[in-house]
Amino acid sequence: MNEIFKEQVWEITKLVPKGRVTSYGAIAKAVGYPNHSRHVGKAMGGCPKDVPAHRVISSSGVLSVPEFQPKLEKEGVVIENFRIKNFKKLFWNPLTEL
Repeated sequence: MNEIFKEQVWEITKLVPKGRVTSYGAIAKAVGYPNHSRHVGKAMGGCPKDVPAHRVISSSGVLSVPEFQPKLEKEGVVIENFRIKNFKKLFWNPLTEL
């Protein structure tokens, strides 16, 4: 995976507001690689501490990293059985929000 791709993913992720979530696929589309959501996930795995990786989840609204739940709940996101409640309302789409 190239460093430019990772940097783009991280820069988009830094823009996700507190209390909102986005998906790996939405970020992939925003950086111009709509079929590379798994690459976004890999990029998030090694991201710097200032990147709010906990705000990036699966497109079904399910947490892929259970350790992210406390961070999201601290931001006011309600989670039941690892699923974001009101996912559609909280979803931040970089293509329409930027």
